[in-house]
Amino acid sequence: MVVSQRTGLPRTRAGILTLGGVAASSASALTFEIALTRVFAVAEFYHFAFLIVSMALLGIGASGTLLTVFPKLAAGGPRRWAWLAGLQAAAIIGAYSVTNWLPFDSFAIAWDRRHLLYLAVYYVALALPFLVGGLIVGILLTGADQPELVASHVIYGGSLVGSGLGCVAAVIGLDTLGGEGTVVLSAVVALSAAVGFAVLTEHRRQATIAITAIAVGLVAFAIFVPGLFEMKLSPYKGLSGALRFPGAAIVGTEWDRGTRIDLVRSDGIRSLPGLSFAYSGTPPAQDGVAFDGDDLSPIPGLSAGHAEVARHMLTALPWLLRPGADTLVLEPRGGLDVLVALEGGARSVTAVEPHAAVIETLTGGDKSVYDDPRVRVMAEEPRTFVERTGESFDIIDLALTAPYRPVTSGAYSLAEDYRITVEAFASYLERLEPGGILAAARWVQTPPSEEIRLLGVAAEALLRESVDPSTVVVMLRGYSNALLLVQPDGWSAGDLDEVRAFAEEQRFDLVAMPGPDPFDTNRYNVVPDESYSNLADDLLASADPHDLYAGYDFDITPPTDDHPFFGHYFKWDQTAHVVDTLGRTWQPFGGAGFLVLVAFLVLATLSSLVLIVAPLALRRRSGAIALTPGTLRWWTVGYFGLLGLAFLLVEIPLIQLYILLVGDPTTAFAVVLFAVLIASGIGSAISPRIPWVVGAAVLTVMAVASPFLIRSLTQVALPAPFPARVVVGVVALAPLGLLMGTMFPRGVSHLEARAPQLVPWAWGINGAVSVVSAAVAALLALAFGFTAVLVAGAAAYGLAALLAVAAGRSPLGSGEGHE
Repeated sequence: MVVSQRTGLPRTRAGILTLGGVAASSASALTFEIALTRVFAVAEFYHFAFLIVSMALLGIGASGTLLTVFPKLAAGGPRRWAWLAGLQAAAIIGAYSVTNWLPFDSFAIAWDRRHLLYLAVYYVALALPFLVGGLIVGILLTGADQPELVASHVIYGGSLVGSGLGCVAAVIGLDTLGGEGTVVLSAVVALSAAVGFAVLTEHRRQATIAITAIAVGLVAFAIFVPGLFEMKLSPYKGLSGALRFPGAAIVGTEWDRGTRIDLVRSDGIRSLPGLSFAYSGTPPAQDGVAFDGDDLSPIPGLSAGHAEVARHMLTALPWLLRPGADTLVLEPRGGLDVLVALEGGARSVTAVEPHAAVIETLTGGDKSVYDDPRVRVMAEEPRTFVERTGESFDIIDLALTAPYRPVTSGAYSLAEDYRITVEAFASYLERLEPGGILAAARWVQTPPSEEIRLLGVAAEALLRESVDPSTVVVMLRGYSNALLLVQPDGWSAGDLDEVRAFAEEQRFDLVAMPGPDPFDTNRYNVVPDESYSNLADDLLASADPHDLYAGYDFDITPPTDDHPFFGHYFKWDQTAHVVDTLGRTWQPFGGAGFLVLVAFLVLATLSSLVLIVAPLALRRRSGAIALTPGTLRWWTVGYFGLLGLAFLLVEIPLIQLYILLVGDPTTAFAVVLFAVLIASGIGSAISPRIPWVVGAAVLTVMAVASPFLIRSLTQVALPAPFPARVVVGVVALAPLGLLMGTMFPRGVSHLEARAPQLVPWAWGINGAVSVVSAAVAALLALAFGFTAVLVAGAAAYGLAALLAVAAGRSPLGSGEGHE
């Protein structure tokens, strides 16, 4: 094995092409990974997108294992690199095609074991492109057969920078090409790496022409034969259900900030959540708009003044109490809440919709509520708008965007929602005019959960402002929906009389209402066990309802910005019931999307152990690893394993912390990955100049402090324009990312001086443990919040710093640990 002793950037054409090729291969891998997370979110469900991260990291880990077991794979030089990059492109197209056409049904796993086989095929097929990409980086890290010897820390830095650019390519590709087109884009980027490598071979002209022709063919295939590549949606998605109605059709599809938006035309959509039993008319036909193949929201198809049905909606009450209100509607989507506000006599409506494509699709029609002169549309993330605006409103309406999902499903446990957190509600209350009303609707669940959690969020926000929630909160329920009203200045007697009259006239039941006068409940929407009002009374009357939360069957503690999982209701006490009913209910995940993560963690741990231990067992005869001192082997496992654990434990919560700063999850994902990866790439390139132990110690401190610093920065930067907030976010992450990038190459440098045959194994360990890290990060976030995840990541870096100290004291060392 040839080990590079170079410490600078490549200076010849060969070195530049080598570095460019590894960057392009890494960019392809990350572009493909991001595209797959969005494809799976559309085709299947949210939690399956997490599997993509694990598949990618497993492939990278497997590449290091292969190189360790079969070191001759590293030979061959640019010719082999070009073939591998071409294979990476082919594997991308092949893996997507296999998984797209395979009849895998995630819900059928519980009763049809064939789908476990399909899932295994998914896993292997999708890991293959990342394995090939990992081989390219791993081979180049060894320095074998390079025309110009490029130092390992420069190779690693080029890989990180390429990954950062791949993130940008994915975000741009999703908006312009869609999910399927971005998959093709990732393959084309891999082929560009093959071209760069091919130029270094003896037959560079022929190879370049052939690879370029293949790239052009892939693009032509995606443009002219889109049907063969079109993703297949799960039959359980809302869009799939809507299209089963005779005559229903998709009349338009757009991708906006990574989200697929479909406009559906159908005579079968008649969705009016919270419609009163007292309404005797026929619900009007509606169009619908779907988000990521689900969350089908109705488009009213009626104009204000001609929508008498809107007055019979549960959500009409706020405008009955405040006629002529200046109104803020947060995320109205198809516009149903905007119509209700206008029909209720709102003087003005500010509709804040995060997806500009929705507004562009709906405006300009004969009956579009968004074309009403009283309506002002803002294309911005609702929470960000509220935090930034200086305006106040008479009514703030948090529109119901999610379709009904039984609390026992657990399928959306992992979906964060920053609109319904204690901090968000505190911000909403600050934006109310004196006497103003905050309104929010959710689905009625059996047993009570979703609606009681909503009540708890409001109560906690009020208690933080020293307001007694029992005096300012009203809640009503219909057959399927509950409406929460908060008037932080206190309700007047006239207001409460209006509430009672509305409930009586429209046949809604009271759940919570201030005042000494008792009220009847469970009169119209009768349920066998009416525990909603009792739970509401206990919650609102308690100055510290934590005992109530602890004793309840489901987790209904109020979500916070640090723990924004409104759909996560799982408690460990439910485990036995979930296992007992698995395969015997129509909801196979039983209340525990959490348990899916636990099972995944077990599988990830087992697969990682296999990848780490296999080289020790399979290479024992040759003595390449077996003859290495045991202390160094354990150091390699510990150090590179801790880095694999730490990187994602820091990166994932940083993405969540940036959502409020930049406005939405997709942009936060792009900004954080771009900033961290680019800065890490630079850090890797200059790592020989940064003292190893000192850098590791500073990194540990910065990781611990980052959640507090970022939250403070967010409050200061929010009033700034969007581009300025992005720049601030990137600059703020640069020091942390730079130090993160130094840790891996410093460890590799330590091995190069002592046991260079361990470098591929270290690469595999880092990737294999990262598979575990992805699951651990999600589990810790659900259980303890994002700050806890960052602290865990900092602790992993701290332990790695101790191992760096030990490396500097090694009797075989050169003292580099204390540079």
